[in-house]
Amino acid sequence: MKHSLLAVASIGLLGIAFAPSAPADEWNKKTILTVNEPIQVPNMVLPAGTYVIKLLDSPSDRHIVQIFNADENHLFTTILAIPNYRLQPTGKTVVTFWETPPGQPKAMRAWFYPGDNFGQEFAYPKSAAAQIAAISRQTVPTTEATQAAELPQAEVTQTQPEPQQPQEVAQNTPPPQPEAALAQEPTPVAALVPQELPKTASPYPLIGLAGAFSLGLFALIRGFRLS
Repeated sequence: MKHSLLAVASIGLLGIAFAPSAPADEWNKKTILTVNEPIQVPNMVLPAGTYVIKLLDSPSDRHIVQIFNADENHLFTTILAIPNYRLQPTGKTVVTFWETPPGQPKAMRAWFYPGDNFGQEFAYPKSAAAQIAAISRQTVPTTEATQAAELPQAEVTQTQPEPQQPQEVAQNTPPPQPEAALAQEPTPVAALVPQELPKTASPYPLIGLAGAFSLGLFALIRGFRLS
């Protein structure tokens, strides 16, 4: 019984040691977190001390978490978180942790700002997530799964290759010589037929013959009239 009470008291003291202070800003969810032992965040172990946790000043993405030192003049890490939802919001900041293997600092699991239903859940590298999942027996989000969900899926379409058309191969043939070209080209038929037939006789004898015939015919007609 004494050992059970001591264990409960230790858990309570541990929770008080990890409890963050009151919030300071509604927009960036600024929270002051004081821890009395090292804690683990994705890709980093933070020693005991006081830290400032807040969201990056980005209106488009409200899940980028930054962790500063107490004076906010040194940025330790920037974490791309994933949304986490709770049914019953509380009036104070809540930070939850994963159980880790012995000898390893506790891993920060989620961070809820006072009065918010939605909080920030932290994804860990695949190797660290596997170790945490083996101890907690729960599914631990990994950074590989988070990055894969953010990348757009490219559509893969299979296209049939177009059939290759036969290509003509140019041959280097020298131009024919003038003599060879004349020998190869056939002679046009029109060139073989003369344009005009040659004249074989003069038209003057025919004219004279026609005149003599006319005179004879005139004399014959005149003779018939006189008789």
